[in-house]
Amino acid sequence: MTISLSHCFLVVHDYDAALAFYRDVVGLEVRTDVEFEDNRWLTLSAPGQAGVELGLEIPGYFPHTSDEDRRATADLLAKGLLPGVIFRTDDCDKTFEKVRASGADVLQEPIDQPYGVRDCAFRDPSGNMVRFSQLPEG
Repeated sequence: MTISLSHCFLVVHDYDAALAFYRDVVGLEVRTDVEFEDNRWLTLSAPGQAGVELGLEIPGYFPHTSDEDRRATADLLAKGLLPGVIFRTDDCDKTFEKVRASGADVLQEPIDQPYGVRDCAFRDPSGNMVRFSQLPEG
């Protein structure tokens, strides 16, 4: 038996703003973008890594979500308190400059972390933390 990661998800407040950030700024490729039953299935992958898709969904994506839970999720998203995502890059500093040039909210400029990576952090248009991590050479 084998097992592998196929999808992970981020909650976003606006599909189109998130799509523009993750596709046009980060450089992910759209894998699926389908509208159905007042919903949208939108996934992206890193180039060369089509087997792992990042799904974007709005608060209350699932029809059985209560109004209270939808509001609570939207509130957590607005506060930047939902889990984020970490991308691996081969050049943290270059990636930082590219993302910063887009106007993204900078949380952390590139630094060498004590746990062995060089990384930087931003907020996406919905407030999710997005980190870019570079492994040490050698």
